[in-house]
Amino acid sequence: MSEAAADERTGGLRPRAQVSVLRIALWSGFVIAIVFSAFISSGLGAFKTPYESIVKLWLSPFFPDLASGIDDTVRYIVLHVRLARICLAFLVGCALALAGTVYQGVLLNPLADPFTLGISTGAAFGASIAILLGFGSLHFFGVSALPAAAFAGALLALYLVYLLGSQEGRIQIVTVVLAGIIVSTFLSAMISLIKSLNEESVSTIVFWIMGSLSGKSWAHVMLILPYIIVGGAAICCFTRELDLLGLGDIQAQQLGVNVSRVRFWMLLAASLVTASAVAVSGIIGFVGLVIPHLARLAIGPRHRLLIPAAALCGGLLVLVSDSIARTILPGGEEIPVGVVTAIIGGPFFCFLLLRRKKQLHLQ
Repeated sequence: MSEAAADERTGGLRPRAQVSVLRIALWSGFVIAIVFSAFISSGLGAFKTPYESIVKLWLSPFFPDLASGIDDTVRYIVLHVRLARICLAFLVGCALALAGTVYQGVLLNPLADPFTLGISTGAAFGASIAILLGFGSLHFFGVSALPAAAFAGALLALYLVYLLGSQEGRIQIVTVVLAGIIVSTFLSAMISLIKSLNEESVSTIVFWIMGSLSGKSWAHVMLILPYIIVGGAAICCFTRELDLLGLGDIQAQQLGVNVSRVRFWMLLAASLVTASAVAVSGIIGFVGLVIPHLARLAIGPRHRLLIPAAALCGGLLVLVSDSIARTILPGGEEIPVGVVTAIIGGPFFCFLLLRRKKQLHLQ
């Protein structure tokens, strides 16, 4: 077939060019949706802020004269309260979606995520121990001790899930989610015990269980950012190996993948970003479960593209959910953002369970 005929059949575009145009459109759509959602969220709240002032404040780093006539109160609320919370919501969503993508890719289980595997609960357990012992406000070398405690709890939960869900050193895909539910239930009971032992910490610990971004500032953004950068960079270095793990352990080993090493580092990196998110927001469920599946539908299964797409989609979901959580009730009251994500993700989780059950029945 001639080039002219081929171009005519494809509408003047090669199939590869069509895919490139589609991907550019998808990535552009992600970015536009995030910027638009952030802009709308900046104007939501008990204190009414004109969107014209928000535009001027956002552009003020490039054009200082634009924001010269804006009231200091408006400036503080937009830049230091709402924008900080927007950035934190986006980063938390990125972290949870990254972790969910890695857990599903490493464990080959579509139901795996930080929430169902008990990693989020483990991180909350570690943070609760730190709060109980008075370590929550300590800093080492300028870094808060809370993420370190959350990370230790996440590693504990990960170890228990691996211990219960593996046999002879091999992870059993069918039982690993059940093991996560068992570990999550046990650690939730331990958190309840901690609350009963120290009533003064009840309100603080309940924060970790419900999940909320209320009262957060740029300090929390700076706290979570290094962990996401380190964990995300480690994950991006193993995208090819994650693709090969999808073929199964034996095939991956035959193709030169050190399965145990890759699985160890990926689970460690995913636990790191999960712990950092939980350390500042508490338990926000279903983000790591829902987003990887949606990203696969839009981008495809290759992790080189799937990981950044899932990160962007996860950030967008938590950003939108947090905007709903702080505006849906009258009088400036807020509901936990974890409640909103659970309402969104719960039905989708049921759909995945039914789909998985149908697939097993057909096999």
